[in-house]
Amino acid sequence: QVQLVESGGGLVQPGGSLRLSCAASGNIFRINVMGWYRRAPGKQRELVAGITSGGTTNYADSVKGRFTIFRNNAKNTMYLQMNSLKPEDTAVYYCNADVLESKWLTSRREVWGQGTQVTVSS
Repeated sequence: QVQLVESGGGLVQPGGSLRLSCAASGNIFRINVMGWYRRAPGKQRELVAGITSGGTTNYADSVKGRFTIFRNNAKNTMYLQMNSLKPEDTAVYYCNADVLESKWLTSRREVWGQGTQVTVSS
């Protein structure tokens, strides 16, 4: 069993910063790709940023230059540093991970966190 728990969301003013954390716990052999997704009210869920176990990253065009994704593999923790926040960044942010619970490939699981609310408003 693997669980992802997000933290760090909150209310910030435009131009402010937040750092989101995603802590993975449970039976974890290896975490491959991890990513941050977000869903705004009435909008489709979108990938914000992703990172492989080797550190390769990709970002949505809307957040390039403002957000940074990074991870600590030893701690099974992932972060999203969000700077220069805009009202359009307001959404529930979800952590996602591709997890191996053991060395056996049949143990592969895609896991989602419960989400953390980010609100950017003056």
